[in-house]
Order: sequence, then structure tokens, then C-alpha cells
Amino acid sequence: MTPLVAATATTTSATPALLALGLLLLAGYAAACWLWPFRACTRCHGTGKFRSPSGHAWRYCNRCSGKGAQLRLGRHVWNALTRR
Repeated sequence: MTPLVAATATTTSATPALLALGLLLLAGYAAACWLWPFRACTRCHGTGKFRSPSGHAWRYCNRCSGKGAQLRLGRHVWNALTRR
């Protein structure tokens, strides 16, 4: 007769690895906001203007005021924190 051996399940916690990955991604986004504070405008796709269906007439984008770029959300937060 074979003795019964209790099997123990070993669990490894993935929490430190996920926390490290999250901090790495946050540091990468912070570096991107510092190096490249502007992103392409979502409405005009970075061109700064809209063309008419004929392609001849155009007007400036209202969202980015014709600049074609907007501040990133992280840069908005950074500016608000450093302004105080």
C-alpha cells in the first residue's frame, strides 16, 4: 500500500512584477511628455486645417487653432503641478 502524499500548491505572486512593469510604463510616458510635449491634433490629424470636398478651399482647425498640435494629457498634469 502506498502512503498518501499531500500535494502542496506553490503560488507565486505576480504583483511585484506587475507593479514594476507599471512603474516602467509610467516612467516611459513621463519621459515622452518631457521630450515631446505635443501630440498631433485628433480632429485635423496634425495638418492644422480642413479642406473642402472640392479640395480648393480650406479653414483652420478649431480644436488646435491651426497649429496641428495639442498638449499631451501628461504634460497638462505636469504643468498644473509645477505651476503651484
